[in-house]
Amino acid sequence: MAKINENYLKLQAGYLFPEIGRRVSEFIDANPDKKVIKMGIGDVTQPLVPSVVKAFHEGVDEMAKGETFKGYGPEQGYAFLREAIAKHSYQEKGIDISADEIFVSDGSKCDTGNIQEIFGNDNKIAICDPVYPVYADTTVMSGKTGTCQANGHYEGIIYMPCTKENGFIPELPTETPDLIFLCYPNNPTGTVASKEELKKWVDYAIEKNAIILYDAAYEAFITEDGIPRSIYEIEGAKKVAIEFRSFSKTAGFTGTRCAITVIPNELVAYDSEGQAHQVKKLWNRRQSTKFNGVSYPVQKAAAAIFTEEGKKEVEEVIAYYLENAKIMRESLAEIGYEVYGGVNAPYVWVKTKNNMTSWDFFDKVLNEANLVGTPGSGFGPAGEGYFRFSAFADRENVLEAMERVKNLS
Repeated sequence: MAKINENYLKLQAGYLFPEIGRRVSEFIDANPDKKVIKMGIGDVTQPLVPSVVKAFHEGVDEMAKGETFKGYGPEQGYAFLREAIAKHSYQEKGIDISADEIFVSDGSKCDTGNIQEIFGNDNKIAICDPVYPVYADTTVMSGKTGTCQANGHYEGIIYMPCTKENGFIPELPTETPDLIFLCYPNNPTGTVASKEELKKWVDYAIEKNAIILYDAAYEAFITEDGIPRSIYEIEGAKKVAIEFRSFSKTAGFTGTRCAITVIPNELVAYDSEGQAHQVKKLWNRRQSTKFNGVSYPVQKAAAAIFTEEGKKEVEEVIAYYLENAKIMRESLAEIGYEVYGGVNAPYVWVKTKNNMTSWDFFDKVLNEANLVGTPGSGFGPAGEGYFRFSAFADRENVLEAMERVKNLS
């Protein structure tokens, strides 16, 4: 008799974004004449920039010729891309990361979920609340938790509340974790962490022998001086942190798929006998066994964003989305909403009015304004009463959406 992984039965309802999709599909089916503006899931709308498209075509053309055809590539990623990432994303900024510490993948969502495979199930996981759902759900799937409690928290996870009272920056947990998920710029709140704040976490991880799983998928959206784009800007971080980055929002690769995971050579974890093991070797073994690498044309396209022209084009698209966020932030504040984020991140985090629940507000804006956002409670209990709007939309739709919100009853 085949047995299931019963940890999946602990998961509550469906994954957040499919549930949003279900409700939106039902509304559209019932109201085919309505124009629905989607600003919920963080999917981009602007096309790949010319430099990327040109390189993509070149990569495909190479696959059509015997002398340049590529079969299986290195599971860690082609050297030309890893070296470009190391140089332009780290070394030029004074951060000592080498190409051999970089792994190219098909998405940081995949990597932040899969990374737990190389750590034992007796590890205690700490996550923020609210938080990107993948961190909590994959912790459940991996067997590191008990059941979901009445308050929406899973038994066995250390939750770190992020509220307006603490500026959406978590306090150091009183219960000691082994693995700590941090995400800055933050999804969903749009907040960022200062160097002083990250130094506090790095020092804590060193003291507790913990590892920080640092999701920096939105680092390219940081506009303010002094805000770190990488945790490796912090002294000591290479001893205690894994960093995840994505081309999805940076360069519009949500449908093209390319990301990176950085695991420094000096990062170690321990077996049951207390013996240290290089984490990079474990991840390399996992990837070599379960992953055949990102396709050559995609990696060729990804490398193009590091050219002089590619950098300029990508920065223009990022500026476009940040202007969307500015419009949303200012429009919502003008009509009396408490608004957070949207300065160094493509997300605007909004407090609902009159103590309305997140899902009630979702239904209200969908039914009355034909607008889709993301209910804050879907990111965790501390997100109740908040709503996330994504700036990844066409400018015309952003302007129209804000006018619709102004007209809500």
